[in-house]
Amino acid sequence: MKDLTKGKPSTLILAFALPIFFANLLQLTYSLVDTRIVGTFLGEDALAAVGATTTLSNLIVGFLQGLSGGFAIIIAQKFGAKDYKDVKKSFAMSLTMGTGIAIFFTVFGLLFLQPILNILNVPSDLMATAKSYIFVIIAGLVATFLYDACAAALRSLGDTVTPLVILAISVALNIVGDLLFVVVLKSGVRGAAIATVLAQAIAFVVCWIYMVKRYELLRLSREDFKDPNPVMVKNMLGAGMSMGFMSSLINIGSLTLQTAINKLGNDYIVAQTAARKLTEMFMIMFTVFGNTMATYCGQNLGAGKIDRVKKGIWLAIFYTCIWCTLVIVASYTIGDKLVYLVTGTHNENVILNATRYLKFDTLFYYVTAVICIVRNAMQGLDDHITPIVSSTLEMLGKIVIAFTLVPHLGYTGVIIAEPIVWFVMVIPLIVQIFRMPVLKQTSLS
Repeated sequence: MKDLTKGKPSTLILAFALPIFFANLLQLTYSLVDTRIVGTFLGEDALAAVGATTTLSNLIVGFLQGLSGGFAIIIAQKFGAKDYKDVKKSFAMSLTMGTGIAIFFTVFGLLFLQPILNILNVPSDLMATAKSYIFVIIAGLVATFLYDACAAALRSLGDTVTPLVILAISVALNIVGDLLFVVVLKSGVRGAAIATVLAQAIAFVVCWIYMVKRYELLRLSREDFKDPNPVMVKNMLGAGMSMGFMSSLINIGSLTLQTAINKLGNDYIVAQTAARKLTEMFMIMFTVFGNTMATYCGQNLGAGKIDRVKKGIWLAIFYTCIWCTLVIVASYTIGDKLVYLVTGTHNENVILNATRYLKFDTLFYYVTAVICIVRNAMQGLDDHITPIVSSTLEMLGKIVIAFTLVPHLGYTGVIIAEPIVWFVMVIPLIVQIFRMPVLKQTSLS
C-alpha cells in the first residue's frame, strides 16, 4: 500500500504513475499485436470487421472500466481518511453493484446485437465476421469488470505494481491465445475474442488470490456485504456512474463517428482502426496521469490536504505536456512506419490517411492533456457533474460532425472532428476548476 497524503508530491506522483504507464503500455502492446495478428493471418477484411465494432466494445468496456474507477475513488477517500472498515464495505459494494451492471449489459448486448450492428452501418460483407467477434467480447463482460474492479481497488490503496504484474501475465496469455486460436486452430476473429476473454478471466482469478492473501483491507467477509450504508451507496453510484458515463459519452460520440466512417469504405475503416490504435498509444500518458490524479486527489481530499491536491494537478499537467511534444515529433517523423507496423498493410491509401489523421490531431494534444488531468482530478474531488457536462459536449460535437462535415468532407471531416470538440469541452472544466470551493480551502494539516 502507498499513502499518497505524505511525502513529496512530485516523487509520489511519478512513482505511482510509472507502473500505470507500463500497465497501459502492456495493454496497448497487446492491442497492437492483436491487430497485427488479425491483419497478417486473416487479412484486411477481417481487420476491417474488427475495426467496425471496436467503438462498440470500447463503449461498453469503457463504461465498466469507468465504473470500477469511480467506485475506487470512494475506496481511496476512505483509505485516506483511515476509515478501514468502510474501505472493506466500499470494496464489497463495488463488486456487488458492478457485477449486476455488467450482467445487465451482457444480456442487453447479446439480445440486441444485430440491431446495434445495423445502426453502426457495418458493411454487409463484414457483418458475419464482425458479429462473431463482438458476440464473444460482450459475453465476457463480467470477467472484464471483475478484473478491472480488483485492479482499481489495489490502485486506490496506492499499489500500482501488482496490477502491472498481473496485467503482464494476462497480456502474455492473450498473445499466446491469439496465436493458438487464430493461427493454429484457425478460429478466425472469434478466436481472437475468445483469447481476450480467457486472459481477462485468468487475470481476475490471479488478482483475487493475491489480493486477499496480501491485503487484509481487501479480505472480505459476509458481513462486509450486509447492510450497505445508504450514503456510501449513493456516493459510490455517483462516482462510479459519473466515471462510467464520462467514458461512455466519449465513446458514444466516437461510435456515431464510426457509423459515418463505415460508409466511406474498407480502406478508410482500416485507416481509422490504425489511427485510433496509435492514438491510444500516443494518449497513454493522459490516461496514466488522469488515473493517478483520481486516486491522488481522492486520498488527499479524504485526509483534508488540499494544498497537495493543487500542486499535484499542476505537476500532472506539466508532465503530460512534455509527452505531447514528443508525440508530435513522432507523428511527423515515423508516423507512416507506425501505421505499417500496426496493420502490416502496404495499401498507400490506408497509410496516407492514417498518417494525415495523426499529424493533424497530435498538434492539439496539449488541450487533451488538460482535459484528462482536470476531469479525473474533479472526480477525485467529488465533482461528478462537470466532467459529464464536458464529455456530453464531446459526444454532441462528434454526432454533429458525423452528420454534417463527414458527408461533405469525407475522411477530412473525421480528422478535424476531435480537435474541434476538444476546444469546446475544455471550457467548462477550466471554468469550474478555478471555481471549486474545495480548492479555495487551506489544508487542514
